[in-house]
Amino acid sequence: MLIIVTVSLFLFLVKLGFWQLSRAEEKELWQTQLTSRQAAAPLSYVELLSLPKTESLTGYRLTVTAHPLAEQVFLLDNQIFNGRVGYLALQLMEISPDKPWLLIELGFIPVTADRSSLPSIKPITMTQSLTGRLYQKQSNPMSSALMAEPGWPKRIQNLNVGEMSQLVNHPIAAAVLQPEQIKGIELPHPWKPIPLSAQKHRGYALQWFSMAFAFAILVLFFIYSRKRRKNR
Repeated sequence: MLIIVTVSLFLFLVKLGFWQLSRAEEKELWQTQLTSRQAAAPLSYVELLSLPKTESLTGYRLTVTAHPLAEQVFLLDNQIFNGRVGYLALQLMEISPDKPWLLIELGFIPVTADRSSLPSIKPITMTQSLTGRLYQKQSNPMSSALMAEPGWPKRIQNLNVGEMSQLVNHPIAAAVLQPEQIKGIELPHPWKPIPLSAQKHRGYALQWFSMAFAFAILVLFFIYSRKRRKNR
């Protein structure tokens, strides 16, 4: 029984190492894809909506003429930028009367000292021509619910576009536009489409392989010590 547990643990550590290596390969392919999308010409809104629903939209560039619907802003909670905790301010804009609305990222706003008091944010009030990059937030495996609070600006806990569509009773495009520039608004725009780099995953792989190697050495030393005691 002890031998089975020992071998199983060793194989588990090795498997974790190879899993991290495979994740590193995935991240390299993802980075190549992002670079290619950033170098390509911006999509039109019609082209964006025609892309397969199964395709990740992060990294595509988009140019639109956006019309403000109202001065109502969503505040995506628990965001971190340059070591500070805050919100990502998002505003819904109309691109075409017969098309889904589009979420525009206004930028990052630090939290106030009092969490019960939400920061004030200046929304887009005039039609603007916007060019920027698109992203889709990765779903939280623990919770993906919108958890929208009453009032405006409306604090939300997850970027759940489906629930947002139900809340405003109108379809919303699956990706958020992070504009290169918004007239009248000067807020920073965090950009981290790949949470962990390929190099990080390789580092984790090395740690798992090192643990497997150290565990194997300890087991061999234990077996050797027992044999020496028996021979005596």
